[in-house]
Amino acid sequence: MTKKEIIDSFDPNQPGQKDGNLFGLPFNAEQSEIIIIPVPWEVTVSYGSGTAMGDKTVFEASLQVDLYHQEYPELWKLGIYMDDDTPFWRQQSNLLKKLAGPIIKSLEEGKNVLGSDELKTALFKINRDCRKMKDEVKERVIYWLEKNKKIGLLGGDHSTPLGFYEAQAEKYEAFGILHLDAHMDLRKAYEEFTYSHASIMYNALEIPQLKKLVQVGIRDFCEEELEMVKNSSGRVKVFSNLDLKKQQFEGENWQMQCARIIDELPQKVHVSFDIDALYQWYCPNTGTPVPGGLSFEQVAYLLSALADSGKEIIGFDLVEIAPGDDDWDGNVGARMLFNLCGALAKSNGMEVGERVGF
Repeated sequence: MTKKEIIDSFDPNQPGQKDGNLFGLPFNAEQSEIIIIPVPWEVTVSYGSGTAMGDKTVFEASLQVDLYHQEYPELWKLGIYMDDDTPFWRQQSNLLKKLAGPIIKSLEEGKNVLGSDELKTALFKINRDCRKMKDEVKERVIYWLEKNKKIGLLGGDHSTPLGFYEAQAEKYEAFGILHLDAHMDLRKAYEEFTYSHASIMYNALEIPQLKKLVQVGIRDFCEEELEMVKNSSGRVKVFSNLDLKKQQFEGENWQMQCARIIDELPQKVHVSFDIDALYQWYCPNTGTPVPGGLSFEQVAYLLSALADSGKEIIGFDLVEIAPGDDDWDGNVGARMLFNLCGALAKSNGMEVGERVGF
């Protein structure tokens, strides 16, 4: 069947097809405009775990998402497909995570990891294989870019999109990252892991084509990270949770703040969204929750404003979603993923329909 025939025969009012792909959609990869690359990886997590199952959690919850989005009512017709031809990242993550555990435990006990041949060998293997994962992600992103697809990445922990950023750097001479997170993630080789989830933005800033990093919702950081921001010559701009809330308490509204955030970004923007940017009750099982945060509606509004701003969203990653005793984290993650896809499509001039008012 042609894509038009599939659209004409598909009923978006019915529950998502369990034999379909993401969001229960009936399209294959070739027929889909947006490709989601799942990267189930959490080797260096040092607190809560489970984010290596984030892709499965979101996939299952996506089948319950109503496809008629008020902001992007025709989005589903573009096709959103979860890549099913990726390396054995989940298997490798599980193996390496077992090696990382003793290293993290030793550091917490104040021991010198490099003083132990066994731990030093494990650390070398972890850093080597994390680099391999990064390179494989980059290759997979380039594969889909060459097929003119728009791409999102679904983690896994926050270390997973570095290869994506490197692929963006090969395609674009200059771009920025809009980084929504509770943490700065600017630590150098946190806990001796070169590709730690807490080092993702430090590593991203090693990419010359990344001209601006705009961080929003930050509420947990160390002195090392603060010094890096101060020494960045304006390359890193932080809108901390404390500052945003203080300004709101004193009369500034979210629309004004979003305008200032977007104004800091260059023309081409990658969105990096760590689910713990949200208030903790949206993501109770994420690995490193911090009190405070953004509401779901605030993030959706910011994404919509960015899509309407004339700036181009060139891709996104959604990370740190972990399953719990119920489906809540996956439910929130799936709906945030749908919003990210809508903003990505709209900012690239794709037909998503007109916003529905009442």
